[in-house]
Amino acid sequence: MLGPWPGLRRALLGLWVALSLGLLGLSAVAQEPFWADLQPRVALVERGGSLWLNCSTNCPRPERGGLETSLRRNGTQRGLRWLARQLVDIREPETQPVCFFRCARRTLQARGLIRTFQRPDRVELVPLPPWQPVDKNFTLSCRVPGAGPRGSLTLTLLRGTQELIRRSFVGEPPRARGAVLTATVLARREDHEANFSCRAELDLRPHGLGLFENSSTARQLRIFALSPDPPRLAAPRLLEVGSGEPVSCTLDGLFPASEAQVYLALGDLTLNPEVMREGDTLTATATATASTEEEGTRQLVCSVILGGESRETRENVTVYSFPAPLLNLSEPIAPEGTMVTVTCTAGAQALVTLDGVQAMAPGQPAQLQLNATENDDRRGFFCDATLEVDRETLSKNRSAELRVLYAPRLDDSDCPRSWTWPEGPEQTLHCEARGNPAPSVHCARPDGGAVLALGLLGPVTRALAGTYRCTAANAQGEAVKDVTLTVEYPPALDSVGCPERVTWLEGAEASLSCVAHGVPPPTVSCVRSEEDGVLEGLLHVARKHSGTYRCEATNPRGSAAKNVAVTVEYAPSFEELSCPSNWTWVEGSGQLFPCEVDGKPEPNVECVGSAGISEGLLLPLASPAPTPRASNIPSGLTPGIYICNATNQHGSVVKRVAVSAESPPQMDESTCPSNQTWLEGAEAAALACASRGRPSPRVRCWREGTPRSELQRVTRNDAGTYRCVATNVHGTDARTITVGVEYQPVVAELAASPPGGVRPGGNFTLTCRAEAWPPAQITWRAPPGAPNFGLSSNNSTLSVAGAMGSHGGEYECEATNAHGRHARRITVRVAGPWLWVAIGGAAGGAVLLAAGAGLAFYVQSTACKKGEYNVQEAESSGEAVCLNGAGGGAGGGPGAEGGPETGSAESPAGGEIFAIQLTAA
Repeated sequence: MLGPWPGLRRALLGLWVALSLGLLGLSAVAQEPFWADLQPRVALVERGGSLWLNCSTNCPRPERGGLETSLRRNGTQRGLRWLARQLVDIREPETQPVCFFRCARRTLQARGLIRTFQRPDRVELVPLPPWQPVDKNFTLSCRVPGAGPRGSLTLTLLRGTQELIRRSFVGEPPRARGAVLTATVLARREDHEANFSCRAELDLRPHGLGLFENSSTARQLRIFALSPDPPRLAAPRLLEVGSGEPVSCTLDGLFPASEAQVYLALGDLTLNPEVMREGDTLTATATATASTEEEGTRQLVCSVILGGESRETRENVTVYSFPAPLLNLSEPIAPEGTMVTVTCTAGAQALVTLDGVQAMAPGQPAQLQLNATENDDRRGFFCDATLEVDRETLSKNRSAELRVLYAPRLDDSDCPRSWTWPEGPEQTLHCEARGNPAPSVHCARPDGGAVLALGLLGPVTRALAGTYRCTAANAQGEAVKDVTLTVEYPPALDSVGCPERVTWLEGAEASLSCVAHGVPPPTVSCVRSEEDGVLEGLLHVARKHSGTYRCEATNPRGSAAKNVAVTVEYAPSFEELSCPSNWTWVEGSGQLFPCEVDGKPEPNVECVGSAGISEGLLLPLASPAPTPRASNIPSGLTPGIYICNATNQHGSVVKRVAVSAESPPQMDESTCPSNQTWLEGAEAAALACASRGRPSPRVRCWREGTPRSELQRVTRNDAGTYRCVATNVHGTDARTITVGVEYQPVVAELAASPPGGVRPGGNFTLTCRAEAWPPAQITWRAPPGAPNFGLSSNNSTLSVAGAMGSHGGEYECEATNAHGRHARRITVRVAGPWLWVAIGGAAGGAVLLAAGAGLAFYVQSTACKKGEYNVQEAESSGEAVCLNGAGGGAGGGPGAEGGPETGSAESPAGGEIFAIQLTAA
């Protein structure tokens, strides 16, 4: 092992090297020339700011020194080899101050660099045009005066928050200040009322300062689109004084239409239009009204203004005056035979026409005369005036009516001599007379009876029928006329003339007749169906004549219908289909004997046994009309011969019936057990399943799920669930069968735990598992004299606590059931303690002890701590083996039947064991 001397030698050598390097450094410093220094050497100051500069030298005794600069100074501090001076209001973009000292007849200099920066305090966006046409380019220009240095400046033009263009001025000279950014932008519709702005960024972060930002005031852009086409003007070509006419002006292709202005005027008269906007279309509507002062040709102007531009349309409108003509009757109301003069006049330029007779010239009247007669009463006169305006002929007219006074007239058209009224709803009865003044009309029966309420709404009844005298009177005279009133009403069918029910007897003669009441007299027809036709005349009654007939009475005022039920009665009779001669009754079905008898009225039917065991018994009959008959449904019925007798008031009939009994399939536990057992290895067996029933049912059985293979011997796979179904003509019955397969025992597993040998005083367990059905009984055979072992509740486990040598040996497990037995054996070995073997003589033992002590020291200190040796090496070499851990042991293989004998070593807890393991040959 090396001592401390080499380390001491290394330390002394290092000290010597360091002293040598220090001396060399001092020598180098002594040879370095004098210098001047300026701090800070490079500075960036905000424009108008201040800065302290420190000028120093390493000259021991400088003769003089100073700081040369063009900047303003505010204070100075000095020392032997240094000078500090404050510079204020620094505005120049770039200056280079010089620090100097005079030392040993030499001038020492240090040159600095001071640059100023200015924040972008003013960011100006050039004003935008008031209106910008859509799809046209416009210019965005941004100015940032004085900001710099320009190389650190970035300008961005924005639409809202969207960047349009961004430019940095990297590479510009350091002294450059201020910047301008211009861009050409295409105006789009979506840019209308969009805000444009400019953002300036002065990035001085590379110089140790921050990022300075500022933005311009946002400017709003207004976009417009104005169609090149003029507005469409809809207006009348002619406008009458005093009348209002609608005027409309429409222009498409406007954006934004809400900003457009409309000017609408007629001559000097400005109209007040109502403006409607829909999308890009503007429509202005107004009512144009002219006065007399504006007669003549006037211009109608429509102008649409948007974005400083306008579109205009002009049209001529002629304003004219055309009063309506005057129509005058000399006698508006004249007695019959009076002369009446009619005159029509109009304006000076109008030409009038009276009832087709034209005036001689414009401005002159038209006139006619007539002798008033009855035919002239309410005669209308028509005066038409025409006026030509701007190559268009206009017309106006007026009418008047002449009233002529004359005595009453009762004409057949207004008051007919014969009246026919329908009975029923309320009506207004009219008998009108001509005359002026209007005459009053009164109608009454000549004998002083009923009076007609003329002109009033009232019911029309049969009592009003008859002859009436009508008198019409006014101031000019009176007129008289006789009239006849007929009241018509629809047919009626009552029970006297047409009964609801009629009964006929088969084979007799009869007829169906119905009498109806009505005006005019109705016709009556009776029919059962469209195929049968009308029933007329005397009939030979048959069953086919029974049924419901519809009798209908008809006249011009309506119709009436009534159903008449015709019943044809006849004696009873049996039919084979409705009452069979041979009948099979199914047990448990709850059937009733179906014996229906044809006859009217419905016959009384009874079936009685006539011979054998059924004599005197009643056969339960099914009612033709289904009713609850639960108490009459038989649970059992005696077969045999029954005589059925049917009787009604028209006769009786007898029929012989033979009854037999059958039953559906029925299986139960006695004929088809639900649990059946087979034995493995026996010949293939069939399920024991039968069924009762008549006729004898057929029974089929199959396995549910997986079909059973056709084998000669029973296997365990045949166990499972089977379904058996019995069938005959009356139905089916089914049962589910559980089949179990029994088999003799087999000991499938016999194992020991732990699987190796057991140490004296240790515990072990033997487990025996057997396969068998029914389950096997487990019994054990232990080695003779093996005491104190325990068994589990089903004997499948044998356990020993505190094993002794007598517990070693062969154990047998036997499984037994009703079909046989099976056994297996296992050997348990209880090993003795570990042995120490001495080899050699006394001298060899001493040598061995000495070598062992040395080896133990080495192993304990190194290898045994690491567990580097194993049992096999110890066995082959005879050397000591290190067993790390507490209570561990090395052993043999598994303790199965016929397995090798094993041994183990024990150790106290927490200690290390050194031992030699010997394995038996």
